[in-house]
Amino acid sequence: MMILNQIWAVILMNVSSIPRRAGLSIATIGSITMVVAVLLGFLALAEGFKAAGNSTGSPDIAFVLRSGSEQELNSTITREQAVILESGPGVARDEQGAAQISPELYVIVDAAKPGSDASFNIGLRGVGQMALALRPKFKIVEGRMLKPGTNEVVVGRSLLREFKGMELGREMTWGVTRWVVVGIFDTGGSVFESEVWGDLSVVQSLFNRGSTIQTMRLKLTSADALPAFKAYVDADPRTKLEVQSEYDYYSNQTNQTATVIKYFGWPLGIAMAIGALAGAINTMYSAVDGRRREIATLRAIGFNGLSAFIGTMVESVVLAVIGGILGALMAYIFVDGMSASSGFSQIVFTFKLTGGLVVQGVGVALAVGLLGGLLPAARAARMPITVAYQN
Repeated sequence: MMILNQIWAVILMNVSSIPRRAGLSIATIGSITMVVAVLLGFLALAEGFKAAGNSTGSPDIAFVLRSGSEQELNSTITREQAVILESGPGVARDEQGAAQISPELYVIVDAAKPGSDASFNIGLRGVGQMALALRPKFKIVEGRMLKPGTNEVVVGRSLLREFKGMELGREMTWGVTRWVVVGIFDTGGSVFESEVWGDLSVVQSLFNRGSTIQTMRLKLTSADALPAFKAYVDADPRTKLEVQSEYDYYSNQTNQTATVIKYFGWPLGIAMAIGALAGAINTMYSAVDGRRREIATLRAIGFNGLSAFIGTMVESVVLAVIGGILGALMAYIFVDGMSASSGFSQIVFTFKLTGGLVVQGVGVALAVGLLGGLLPAARAARMPITVAYQN
């Protein structure tokens, strides 16, 4: 019990003395705050990008690309192949017996951001009426749906946050055609909200694509029907197509990018943490040196070296945790919910700061505090008693 009382007394003494070293303490807290804020910024970016992909697509929709194509832009599906796909096992049909399929064409057009004349790539997707049935979250939130056979388009709501000139009623020129925005749509924050949709036949004609498409979406009777449908496509030498669930396609696409972002963010965060660690060590050495006589006096009157060690470690951890909490607070205020766009064809997403990411950020701060206090705490524990009698 005595040793616990000693430890508690030293902890109180050390923590209460922090204001006496305000300059060094603030510098240490500030450096750790920046480490955590920057790291959480990258992690929130990756999490937001990943969330956009994971909210896109359904496991019971077969997504078909040309064999070897990893992106829609590189894919081509012929009319003959499309007919073969329609006849596959497990393809859902409507009340009239028609297959629930959505042949689509995806082309790149340009758009500008507010305050900039630079051009960015966005996706223009040519769709038919069945495209809406295969996307149950789709809804028009402003205006109306486009009319087939016209140069009308509907714009994903997320694009409005990042790009200019896409508001309801505006006209845009892509190729040699003027396109009119007649509606704004929402798909629950999915990747589709980063696209402009036009009529499939019009997009094929005006972009000189003939009757070809790039992807096929097929509604299946259930997600369990996907393996049989995939086996059917793989077994037919005329197809040379790859099948996966729509959910898997978009999750894989965005998860790969999110991983790259994390691989960049973590090394940067660690490099900054090393700098903060050097500052924390310097601060704690200064704290120990400034209390040399106090620590030695405590040792002289019977305090154990363990109490000095733990007291110094707790002081270092307190500074680090304060920095970690402030860093998380900064990320929440300035980063969480912020909109951004990324990718070859710009995907608009929202930074997403989750509780798990905050724990990781504060954990990094705690690690800096523990490592930064270790050597100074060891010095405090070994402080000679004779220092108490020095002038």
